[in-house]
Amino acid sequence: MDYRRLGNSGLKVPALSFGAGTFGGSGPLFGAWGNTDAKEARRLVDICLEAGLTLFDTADVYSNGASEEVLGEAIKGRRNEVLISTKTSLPMGEGPNDAGSSRVRLIKAVEDALRRLGTDHIDLLQLHAYDAGTPVEEVLSTLSGLVSAGKLRYVGVSNFAGWELMKSLAAAEKHGFQRYVAHQVYYSLVGRDYEYELMPLGHDQGVGALAWSPLGWGRLTGKIRRNQPLPAGSRLHQTAEFGPPVDDERLYKVVDALDVIAQETGKSVPQIAINWLLQRPTVSSVIIGARNEEQLRQNLGAVGWSLTPEQIAKLDAASAVTAPYPYFPYRRPGGFAQLNPPLV
Repeated sequence: MDYRRLGNSGLKVPALSFGAGTFGGSGPLFGAWGNTDAKEARRLVDICLEAGLTLFDTADVYSNGASEEVLGEAIKGRRNEVLISTKTSLPMGEGPNDAGSSRVRLIKAVEDALRRLGTDHIDLLQLHAYDAGTPVEEVLSTLSGLVSAGKLRYVGVSNFAGWELMKSLAAAEKHGFQRYVAHQVYYSLVGRDYEYELMPLGHDQGVGALAWSPLGWGRLTGKIRRNQPLPAGSRLHQTAEFGPPVDDERLYKVVDALDVIAQETGKSVPQIAINWLLQRPTVSSVIIGARNEEQLRQNLGAVGWSLTPEQIAKLDAASAVTAPYPYFPYRRPGGFAQLNPPLV
């Protein structure tokens, strides 16, 4: 397993991390992801640790805290062998302070997460959404206090817009608060929006990307093909409405390119899709998920080898789309990319 620095921090994280959204799954979304119990979760953690995968990502909102509880059971007795990442800010109840990133909410959320995880500290806490109703100074001062108290090691965000992240980083620099070192983002061969604004920001400011849904919300499993019905066992039947949209023709174009490279390399479609992400700038870790041992071992096979420059170029071309404004005037042929060259 390759280990990389998390953004501009001193923390080294594995190139692959494990998303525990399948643990204790319940409800229309998380129940469709999976419902791994503590016994099976412990087995999956065993396999991860054997492969050098030490970072496990969850969130309080995943099955209303059940994911954190199952993860806590699965790592019991080996806390020092793992890194725990969890998220908060999304609603956990109907009360006026049950959502957001206010001081009262963050302190309670961290205490609750520590209890569910059965630990005295969280290695990385990420805000699951930007709270426009709470001053960034209040958010950052609270997080800094929790770091000083030893309850958090590092802080980050998830799904922030560029201006939201930059405003927070500027406030942290001005007041000497803890800086965000990670941004958990949607990034895949069929979802490259991260590259336009958030990637250059992360590169400039030292914020590492933790890429979620690297298989495009289950679309790059190798089971979805042009002119074929959606497989009966696909979770897309139940969860497509919750995930990022993908144009069908674009998806098929990417899958066609993945199939060609699969023939060339002997690797599976998911392994190739994940390996492509590992070559991208600012990516500190790619979050893989698995409902069972077979899926996990398959995804772990995405490391230990690299696509060739020619294969990467083929995937880049198949997945490329016109950049949104204000980027397209400078990205298309004949533009002025030399003034602000893209990272990829």
